[in-house]
Amino acid sequence: MAKVLIVAEHMDGKLNGSTAKCVTAAQALSPETIDVVVLAGDPAAVAAEAAQIAGVSRVLTVANDANANPIAQVLAPQVAKLADGYSHVFGPSSTFGKDLMPCVAALLGVPQVSDLMSVEGEYTFKRPIYAGNAIVTVEAPTGQTVVATVRTASWKEAGKGGSATVEAASVDADLPGHTRYVGLAAGSSDRPDLQSAKRVVSGGRGVGSAENFDVIYKFADKLGAAVGASRAAVDAGYCPNEMQVGQTGKIIAPELYVAIGISGAIQHLTGIKDAGTIVAINKDPDAAIFEIADIGLVGDLFQVLPDLEAAL
Repeated sequence: MAKVLIVAEHMDGKLNGSTAKCVTAAQALSPETIDVVVLAGDPAAVAAEAAQIAGVSRVLTVANDANANPIAQVLAPQVAKLADGYSHVFGPSSTFGKDLMPCVAALLGVPQVSDLMSVEGEYTFKRPIYAGNAIVTVEAPTGQTVVATVRTASWKEAGKGGSATVEAASVDADLPGHTRYVGLAAGSSDRPDLQSAKRVVSGGRGVGSAENFDVIYKFADKLGAAVGASRAAVDAGYCPNEMQVGQTGKIIAPELYVAIGISGAIQHLTGIKDAGTIVAINKDPDAAIFEIADIGLVGDLFQVLPDLEAAL
């Protein structure tokens, strides 16, 4: 019977929705138990949130000042020690998980299953390859701990209503001294987080300039949406790298995705293929984005957006 340990992703004392998606993936194994571990300087608030996720058996807390910032080389030895007795260790396929989980797998001496999108058996999973153009079935070695990152775009968040017990865990792990937290450089925004937003508005090369990107921001604010961008827009300097959506950016699955001035390169489509409803606005009627869009509007974005804003 499977026993799953999930590493919680959190920031500023708040649990990220990716953790609840990992719980849903773990439930597909029909496991005996699903435990969540929260590593932080003060894990109490995050642990209380994690305990409310339906399906979680226990929440383990590891309070250590060294865990105040998510440094993979510091967290990984602790997770590897905690993994003893578990058949599976899951983390989200976010920047956090992609940084941490390979370190955990290396310390445990096992191969990692990346971007887990479907559970076929206790050791058998499906994951996308070739920019999502093909799905491969992979089989992890039996008798070894399965370390995996969960493709958050492929799973729904587990519901609330749980009442898991919260337990403090002590971990005897040697933490590295050569890796330390220096600082965090990140853009601040009042808009929803791009990775977890229910609505996303993205702009592409067709927006034309960084100044013109204001029309994207204004339209997103009308919808209460997060703002994304294509790689072409990022490379052109219209917006920062953290807004990039696609194979080499963020892979997202919002309920509504509005692509404005985006042609629809396969690398971009990889990042939005699991979105609920895709709306495309482009003046080129032959743009590839229209092939996958649920709703397509051919027109000049600088004429269309003001009309849509007025209607909203």
